[in-house]
Amino acid sequence: MRVGVPTETKSGETRVAIAPAGVHALVARGHEVLVQAGAGRGAGIADAELDAAGATLVTAAESWDADLVLKVKEPQPEELGLLRGTTLFTFLHLAANPALAAALAAAGTTALSYDTVQLADGSLPLLTPMSEVAGRLAVLAGAHHLLSPHGGRGVLLAGVPGVPGARVTVLGAGVAGSQAIAQAAALGADVTAIDLSLPALRRLDERHGGRVRTVVSTAHAIAEEVSGSDLVIGAVLVPGRPAPKVVTHAMVEEMPRGSVLVDVAIDQGGCFEDSRPTTHEDPVRAVAGSLVYAVANMPAAVGVTATRALTNVTLPYVLRLAEGVDDAVGADPALAAGVNVRAGRIVHPAVAAALGEAPAPA
Repeated sequence: MRVGVPTETKSGETRVAIAPAGVHALVARGHEVLVQAGAGRGAGIADAELDAAGATLVTAAESWDADLVLKVKEPQPEELGLLRGTTLFTFLHLAANPALAAALAAAGTTALSYDTVQLADGSLPLLTPMSEVAGRLAVLAGAHHLLSPHGGRGVLLAGVPGVPGARVTVLGAGVAGSQAIAQAAALGADVTAIDLSLPALRRLDERHGGRVRTVVSTAHAIAEEVSGSDLVIGAVLVPGRPAPKVVTHAMVEEMPRGSVLVDVAIDQGGCFEDSRPTTHEDPVRAVAGSLVYAVANMPAAVGVTATRALTNVTLPYVLRLAEGVDDAVGADPALAAGVNVRAGRIVHPAVAAALGEAPAPA
């Protein structure tokens, strides 16, 4: 099989969908790997390393002329003309992107999304490492923008002896939320975790020895906690569906001036009413005296770390797909759950529902 790896074109994106080890593994199995020249630069991977592993360095168009195309982020508008009836494996987040869903269907692309590959226990093995990265980065981004020179209210996340640390509220106790909670607590912040799941809150309480406040999620509880927070991190995820809007504009208006909100769920449309996608180059918007950070590819800030973490988990699935997409999907229910578009139709039930369509048979 011909496996293509284009350079990512999303603003500020530094990751790449394959590492030299993945190239070597595919080539050893008789596949041809076409990597766009320079694709690994942002992740600290030189063309020479990919070449030595057996890749053929090609142009952007040539990297898309493959049986299986591997990417990190969803195709950008300038790439839609390169779509064809091949297989695409990447983060898609189609519930928040009906135009892309339509383009994939029109091109006859078989599109699998990393974020809907789901194991029997409900876990998302390909999203997990990026959620871990984003959760930790959310705290660092929040701490950075709380500084006065960056427009924040001048609060040190950790505080100092005699002065308490920042009040941090984390909405969601899944992978990203748990990582954000742990990071903020380790830095000395006053942390409150809000989630619908009592078992999840119990796990947090045990893990942090009662040092993190836990609150069951209701609109009233969220409003109460948000209003007194210096930093709010939204990490609410419903696989395949748009994120629910849990923080309203009215809540933001009650926050201290110069407070910061970080929306980790922005890829799925965001969980704050005021969220609009931002970029690493221009990461925050001023809203009602607060700053809203909603960068849609947060892990790209640490391209070396994030690429290694992502390719560690994607490679086993890539190897199976390269042996035959139909066989791989048919043999693995987790991978089958990753199929979003096939034969011109949306086949993932949650994605179809989010787009107002009936799912086609997979």
